[in-house]
Amino acid sequence: MRKIIFLLLVFFPFVSESQILNIEKSRLEKDTTKVFMLKTVAGMNIYNRSAAADDPVNLFGYNLDINALYYPGKHGYMFISKFDYLRINDSDFLNFGMVHGRVNFLRENTINFETFIQYSFDNFRGLDPRWIVGGSVRHSLISTDKISLLYGLGGMYEYEKWADPYQDRFVEVGFIKSSNYLSFRATINDFVDFNTVNYYQVGYDNNISAFRHRISNSTILNTKLNERFSISNSFEISYEDRPIVPITKVIYSFRTGLSFNF
Repeated sequence: MRKIIFLLLVFFPFVSESQILNIEKSRLEKDTTKVFMLKTVAGMNIYNRSAAADDPVNLFGYNLDINALYYPGKHGYMFISKFDYLRINDSDFLNFGMVHGRVNFLRENTINFETFIQYSFDNFRGLDPRWIVGGSVRHSLISTDKISLLYGLGGMYEYEKWADPYQDRFVEVGFIKSSNYLSFRATINDFVDFNTVNYYQVGYDNNISAFRHRISNSTILNTKLNERFSISNSFEISYEDRPIVPITKVIYSFRTGLSFNF
């Protein structure tokens, strides 16, 4: 077990993936001088090294991110996808995927609107699939070159199918939720950029005659060292008071990395 944990820490810093989607981060990464942008990141790891011939460790994994932004005029269109997979020997350790589409109407107005649809799965936690469709109203409170503060109020329909980790059964739920968020971004100086988004979702589940609450946060700190190198730190955490099946209520991930721009 220690050997497997070591391999995960060294080769797969993405294994603690959560269900949080930082839409505001994707908006901030756009180049306003371009109408269309496409960014793809792909990686693969294949590893076979063992201390003993009778104790093999075969590791295979890949990650794929495809993000696209299209801003032809008054409206904006976004496509975001993410896939992570990891197998150790004959066991699937991680299998996560997400596809998200969004339309932002009157995006430059102080008050604008958006609709979205999302499909995701997280086989390691027993989720497959999750469908989300909804919309919201966005209100920009502060919008300058250095600081932006906005909130979104909306609703969505969420369908989920979970595998119970302790019983041989599946649990399906589907209900309407209130979906809201508060986003803050600050360019501290020419080298440091800070971005945080807080989400709150709540819905009444008739199956348990109670409300289910979900609180999430995604915080990103980018530090530019010089024209070529920068450090990116991201922290994501999500809490659900009543999970559909008995799983961990709090999930989180922390990533830090050095990037080279050319």
